[in-house]
Amino acid sequence: MKYWILLSAIFILLFTSCKKEEDFSYGVNDVNVNQPGADKTTAKTTTEFISIAYADLFGSSISQNNLVKLNTAYNAFGDKKLIEDRIIRNFLNDTNLVFPAIPEVNGDTAVFISNTYKKFYNREANAFEVYYLKEQIRLNIAMNPLTIYYALMTSDEYRYY
Repeated sequence: MKYWILLSAIFILLFTSCKKEEDFSYGVNDVNVNQPGADKTTAKTTTEFISIAYADLFGSSISQNNLVKLNTAYNAFGDKKLIEDRIIRNFLNDTNLVFPAIPEVNGDTAVFISNTYKKFYNREANAFEVYYLKEQIRLNIAMNPLTIYYALMTSDEYRYY
């Protein structure tokens, strides 16, 4: 008799405790959010990265001798992000580099940001990126074109095309 009561209680609990989940609809439309540049899936090779970085900054192609030296250093070094950082810093510290002066950046910041994004990322900057950089330039005296170039060129997006 005890077993029948226990067995009955187990069956009652099993059949009453499980219910099909109800579907709720809140009337909200699905929204796809994509980060600008997220569709870039092909990484630049070492040679492409060095050549494109040089061309973006100097407006000409890098000499074969310099490309071989930088490519050898890149491949010989273990930490790829660190060597990419050093290559970009080396380019930005070159005395032959021509970049916008600070008054031009502060004078028409939106045009500078737009041109810079087109130059490095081959796309327009979105509204948030324009706002953020304009505010950083306005609030931070140390924010100059070289700093902005460095930040954009060492980002993950710059490594892809």
